[in-house]
Amino acid sequence: MALIRTEHDHAVATVTINRPEKRNAITAALMEELIAVAHAFAADEATRAVVIRGEGRDFSVGADLSEPRYQAGAQPSLLMRRRGAELGGRLMRALIEIPQPTICALHGIATGGGACIAAACDFRIAAADARLGYGEVRMGMNLMWTALPIVVHLVGPARAKQLVMSGKLFDAATLERWGFLDAIVPPTDVLSAAHAMAAEYARLPPVAVQMIKKSVNAIAGALDRAVMHMDADQWLLAAGSDDFREAVAAFFEKRAPEFKGN
Repeated sequence: MALIRTEHDHAVATVTINRPEKRNAITAALMEELIAVAHAFAADEATRAVVIRGEGRDFSVGADLSEPRYQAGAQPSLLMRRRGAELGGRLMRALIEIPQPTICALHGIATGGGACIAAACDFRIAAADARLGYGEVRMGMNLMWTALPIVVHLVGPARAKQLVMSGKLFDAATLERWGFLDAIVPPTDVLSAAHAMAAEYARLPPVAVQMIKKSVNAIAGALDRAVMHMDADQWLLAAGSDDFREAVAAFFEKRAPEFKGN
């Protein structure tokens, strides 16, 4: 089964994160597949807008902590761990650089990497009962994938600190008030509302729309990569800590972690 499914309806493409049995938990293989799908839109003349959604009960619960890279024991060299840690940044760039307008259809829970994918889209429409947050801090980790500047652009510094430093899930009404979400709709209407917005942009002159998108992104994110070029290295430091190992162990043992600052 493909981890990413792409469907086309005239000028609108729908990209589905397709791992519902794991609540769309994100693996390296899923990220590589999504990067390839995102890059393919650069050669797609017929598609004028893209909807990104998740299959099943949740948009995505973030990283799959059962992957070997999150486990203690034999690990690749530091060189290869560093390269692997940069995969999320490559995914974010691939999503942001999709030429066509992108609309994220959010439902259920979106956390960690799932929230990063949502932030990388141009617009976000959410179910009224959706919740979103960045839970990395509760695992003893920094927010990586070069995603932090995007959150700051969307909600401002103080609210970005709340989102990222607390690790809490925030409700859709709060996120709309903060500017993270563009619209809230009843849960049954999320996909149709996202497609309606996509169809609206698909009817506009594509050259002008895509030039405007690229220019706005360039203005808003002019210094993002320069500032965040070390976030993968920060993650390598955090992932080597006792607190990180304690957080992963507590997650699988279904208990509260005890952090000691080591």
